[in-house]
Amino acid sequence: MNRHCDVLFGALFITVAFLVFPFILLLTACGGLSKTSGTTTSPPPQMPTSQHVVMVMEENQSYSTVAGNTAVWPKFNAMLKQGALPINYYADAHPSIPNYFMLTTGQLLTDNDSSTQIFSVDNIARRMLSANVPFKVYAEGIKQGYLGGDTGLYVIRHNPFAMLSDVANNATVANQVIQPFSQFLTDLSNKALPAFSFIVPDIDDDAHSASAQQADSWLQSNVIGPLAANPAFQSGGDGVLIVDFDEAITSDTTHGGGHVAPALWGPIVKAGYTQTSSTLYQHESMLRTVMEVLNLPNYPGAASNAPDMSEFFILK
Repeated sequence: MNRHCDVLFGALFITVAFLVFPFILLLTACGGLSKTSGTTTSPPPQMPTSQHVVMVMEENQSYSTVAGNTAVWPKFNAMLKQGALPINYYADAHPSIPNYFMLTTGQLLTDNDSSTQIFSVDNIARRMLSANVPFKVYAEGIKQGYLGGDTGLYVIRHNPFAMLSDVANNATVANQVIQPFSQFLTDLSNKALPAFSFIVPDIDDDAHSASAQQADSWLQSNVIGPLAANPAFQSGGDGVLIVDFDEAITSDTTHGGGHVAPALWGPIVKAGYTQTSSTLYQHESMLRTVMEVLNLPNYPGAASNAPDMSEFFILK
């Protein structure tokens, strides 16, 4: 009798287990028996944003004549020790003007350095105006709102904003945006820089027509030194300075415009960082990166598919 009961009890236990076990598996798969509803993953690091982006353009210098050349570019290279250096960055074309348009529109538009044509294409100025992001072009040798051609040591081909319809066809916008370079130092001392500053040295101060040593000294005295004293460019600030070169020497046509040595510097930039990736960067990548840091969507032209330069920033 006891043996018979044991057999019945065992069969009952097996039957119950057979019915309940799949249900337990189902509960476990759905998270019903766990303390959490699923595995949580951290969001990927994001680019930092800034309300103090400053870009300075230099002229016609190859990577090999700038990076590490402390005899000619001592101040630039001193800044690099505290900033970041892309080593695989190439201009898009020769001569100057298509590179300036690539940096602002994501398109080459023209290779005629004498052109003063006004272009109505998508561009970073349009994006900033639409998003109410304040910006200014600080150019040596011109007065506020100047929309004319070359004058003195100022050349319009180094100021693409003066040839974009969003600025050039609106005198009110031009008066707000296009400023003499002296206004940069005034705005900086008053802690009133816009979110984006585009600095256009004259052709004696950007290494185009005078010595590279003069350009280096001007950069230190008028940009790097004054910015270093500004809270936005000190620890805890959000400032970023970009010093870019429009093109390499004419004989270097690699990837269109030759090998150049841009630099990034500021508290949101990795200090003493030299590019470790094998990514090819060009001016469209710089345009995309500037727009990302300014939190502007819809990158124009080639910038929409260009790799960003997030490896040079302290990601959030």
